[in-house]
Parts: sequence; C-alpha cells; structure tokens
Amino acid sequence: MSRPLVSVFSTTGDKAGEATLPAVMTAPLRPDIVQFVHTNMNKNNRQAYAVSIRAGKNVSAHSWGTGRAVARIPRVGGGGTSRSGQGAFGNMCRGGRMFNPTKTWRKWHKKINSAQKRYAVASALAASAVPALVMARGHRVDEVPEIPLVLDNAVESTKKTSAAKDILAAVGALADVEKAADSKKIRAGKGKMRNRRYTLRRGPLVIYSNNDGVEQAFRNLPGVELCNVDRLNLLQLAPGGHMGRFCVWSKSALEALDTIYGEDGKRIPPPPMVNADLARIINSDEIQSVVNPAKRANRRWLRKKNALDNTKALEKLNPYAAAARASETRAMEARATKKEETLAKRRAANKEKKQYKAQGKAYYETISKQGDVCADGFGL
Repeated sequence: MSRPLVSVFSTTGDKAGEATLPAVMTAPLRPDIVQFVHTNMNKNNRQAYAVSIRAGKNVSAHSWGTGRAVARIPRVGGGGTSRSGQGAFGNMCRGGRMFNPTKTWRKWHKKINSAQKRYAVASALAASAVPALVMARGHRVDEVPEIPLVLDNAVESTKKTSAAKDILAAVGALADVEKAADSKKIRAGKGKMRNRRYTLRRGPLVIYSNNDGVEQAFRNLPGVELCNVDRLNLLQLAPGGHMGRFCVWSKSALEALDTIYGEDGKRIPPPPMVNADLARIINSDEIQSVVNPAKRANRRWLRKKNALDNTKALEKLNPYAAAARASETRAMEARATKKEETLAKRRAANKEKKQYKAQGKAYYETISKQGDVCADGFGL
C-alpha cells in the first residue's frame, strides 16, 4: 500500500524534495493511552519529601492516665507556664504532629508496560501529523506550509541561534516561538522561590538524527525543545498528556522512523478498524442482508381517561352507567331549553293557589263573625 508523500523544505523555505510519510504516522490515535502513560511517566521525576521525624514531638509529655476526668492524651509536664498540662503529640493538639506523617520511603515511581509506552509514543507521533490536532493544542501554525514540517538535513549543522531563528521564520514556525516567548509569566505559588520562577508555553519540538550543532543553535529559543529521533520522549511529544505537538523534523530523522518502527523495529499498533466509515459499513449489502428488519417506532400509549369525567371511558367500563349518564345529560339539556315554559307554568299555578288562599281567608273571616260557640255555656 503506497503512503502519501511529504514535502521537504530547505533552510530558506523553498521546497527541496519529497519524502515518504513514515508508517508510524498512520497509527491509531488513542488519547486515553497517551494520557495514562503520560500521567505515570510524569511521576518518575519527583523528589521525595517528608516532614521531620521530630516534628511535633520536641517536648516531654506523658498521659495522666485515668481517674482525673481529663482525656488520656499525653500532656506536657512541669508547671509555672501555660504550656504545662496542655495536650501534646496528637494530631488534634496544638503544636502536635500531623496525622500519618509523610515518609521519604513512599512509593514515588510508577512502572508502565513497555507495550503501552510504545503505543503512546506511536499515537503521539501520528497526532503530530494531523494539522487540526496541532492547532487544537494551541500551536501557531497558520503560516507553516505543511504538517508535518520536514527540513533538509542542513538544519542539523546549524550552529548559531540567529541562523536557527532565520530558518524558523523562513518556514513560518517563528510565530509559535514568539507565542511561547510572550507567554512567559512569574509562577503563582511558592515554586517561584524554588528555582521554578517562570512558566512558559511549549513551542516547536525539533527532532534531529545527528547533532552537528543543532542542539546549541535551537536550545536558547524560548519554548523550543530538541529531541533525538532515537530517544523520542512522550513527555515532549504530548506535553500535559495532550497529543498534537508541533514537530520540526530533519529529513534523516523522518526517514529513521521507518527503521525504528516497522518489520525490523518496534511494532506499529494496528488500527481497531480498517475502514472507519461506520455508516458505509452498516448500509452495505453484506450487512443489510443478514441483519434483522428495522423495528417499528415504539407504540404511543394514549393517556388514561378518567371514567368519572369522560363518558367514553365510562362506556368501556360500564355501558349501562354511560347510557344513564347520557340520558341524564340529554334531560338536563331539554330542561334548559324549556326553562321559560316551566317557569310560566309554575307562576300560573302559584297565582291560582293565591286565588284560593284569598277565598279561604274570606271564608274564615265570615265564619268568625258568628261568635263564640261556648258563649252560652255547654247546656242544651
């Protein structure tokens, strides 16, 4: 399988030839492995630290024991001072030691599988050949003619920093160096007192095959780092565990990758998928001929109706009750339409009753005028 070609530029910025893209540049990108290996590798340059074994213990103290209604913590002896009788040694005491004092024999270093380290370096190299990842990492490569940037072997014999600066300017890589120089700030925290006073962003990584002066020429440029192709370091290829370092290769260093990685060298990780176009694979005739037919959309369940409010829902549960309710509804509507007629009948009936009532009153008054039936006594 043929691999793409990469342009080789001279130290003046002109195209001087072409080179084949190394096979390791096509390795799968595994940011999870790169992050894991970087995290563990970065732990291997730590210095041991611990508190003094005498910290919090530089006083004579012993417990008063039980029976004195005080805690059994060791207490400073003597008298005549406020310190006497105070608790000591414990991590809960003022002036006491810390809980679980740190020791220098902590396990500082981490072992990492060699296969994982090689996989991470191969992924970081492949990511350095993807312009989108290089730009996403924050490098200024807008004026760089091509990624990966490969220069003629004459760059390895550069001996002056001024010449190195001119070379980077000719190929458009000086903007990344200036970005790193402008980012120089005083570190926040106590590191500024411990020979780590300044922080600086990372610039280009110059990878060479033979050091004929290139180390001395480029090492003083801010943010620029150098690395021999035989000693590729993940901490430089993916600073912070983030892939996509802007690398400037010499032609011999790029060609050496085919010797370092391949049949005669380190194994190149195989890609998990030969064809990454997943939609094309799924829609292919070979797959579609054996997969199950597409499922219909999920059935939409209707909202449950309340039978107390909805006649149709009541009809499903009790048709007779629904019929009675419908009949009552029709009667109510009929009564509403005959309201005036009904009222007129009621008013006429009431008027007729009033007429009889008046006759009854008149009759009562008439018979009341006859006098008392007992006026002459009960004798016959």
